[in-house]
Amino acid sequence: MLIETLLPLGKLDPGLREPATPLHIKDFASGAAQAERLGFDAVLVEETKDDPYQLLALGAASTSTIGIGTSVAMAFPRSPTTTAMSAWSLQKLSHGRLVLGIGSQVRGHIRRRFGLDWHAPAPWMRDYINAMRAVWDCWQHGTELDFSSEHYSLNLMVPLFNPGPIEHPRIPIHVAAIGPNMTAMAGEVADGVRLHPVCTPRFIDSEVYPNVARGAARVNRSVDDVEFCMKPLIGTAADTATLAHVTDTVRARVAFYLSTPAYRRTFELHGWADIAEQASAAARSQKWEELPGLVHDEMLHTVATIGTHDTIAAQLRDRYLGRVDRIEFSVPVTNDSEAEAWRSILSDLRAQ
Repeated sequence: MLIETLLPLGKLDPGLREPATPLHIKDFASGAAQAERLGFDAVLVEETKDDPYQLLALGAASTSTIGIGTSVAMAFPRSPTTTAMSAWSLQKLSHGRLVLGIGSQVRGHIRRRFGLDWHAPAPWMRDYINAMRAVWDCWQHGTELDFSSEHYSLNLMVPLFNPGPIEHPRIPIHVAAIGPNMTAMAGEVADGVRLHPVCTPRFIDSEVYPNVARGAARVNRSVDDVEFCMKPLIGTAADTATLAHVTDTVRARVAFYLSTPAYRRTFELHGWADIAEQASAAARSQKWEELPGLVHDEMLHTVATIGTHDTIAAQLRDRYLGRVDRIEFSVPVTNDSEAEAWRSILSDLRAQ
């Protein structure tokens, strides 16, 4: 199991849906170097407040061995050729350490934040990935660019805009997915599937694996050809007193996911559809303070993994060993004590 960390790191403020103190872009290079020293296998970024590809350029230039990747960057607001270029440049800079994680984003953001027309995301993403690979093949092997699909038609590449071959042209593509169509599409064309934190072990076993296998079977692939990547929702602290406060923060995050229709599949699977409806109604009424009270302890400990530093690794192994190939964390490391704690947790995770 590869162990990844998500940068920027930041402490979560209870009730908020984002880090209250995200790592500043000027500190990203040192943060990536710290992750490398701590022994993580990869450092990842997600697209929120800074451009992910610029962040990774800083991280790649300040490290030498740790993997780098997006978890995730938005695909559809960028053309596949634009994303192909960003990935190609990062792969050159990092000497082959990049994993490209991309996601579709929901309808409202595509239409109202990015000003684009909305299409069914799974077929759109399939075309996007195949278009990028056609561009890379053109650059690496000098083949004529001639890609045509429902969503993209690419047939122009002049020498001025052709960066040419690189030493490590094979760039793994991971897709963020939770629904059956996108997970099946990932099994068909992607190198990995990046699962949402609400994906419980039961959901992975009963929903994700069968759908990835269904997509893989379309093209005679094996489900073993697809990496399963998970950023579990965790709460951990050095002692039980501190963990109580952390648990409140995690409960608020679970409550937000509970209120979001796009993530309802997991809660429905566990028999909590009615509570999810209540949470959505509260969110529509802007009654955010009511949401954490809807997350009872069984739900909290089913969706999230919570424990002190000396127990959290064993709990994570029990839940995800044999289910996921890469596990990802977003944690603050602000002093030597926290750094040492995470070295110990990483060692415990790798014990099996």
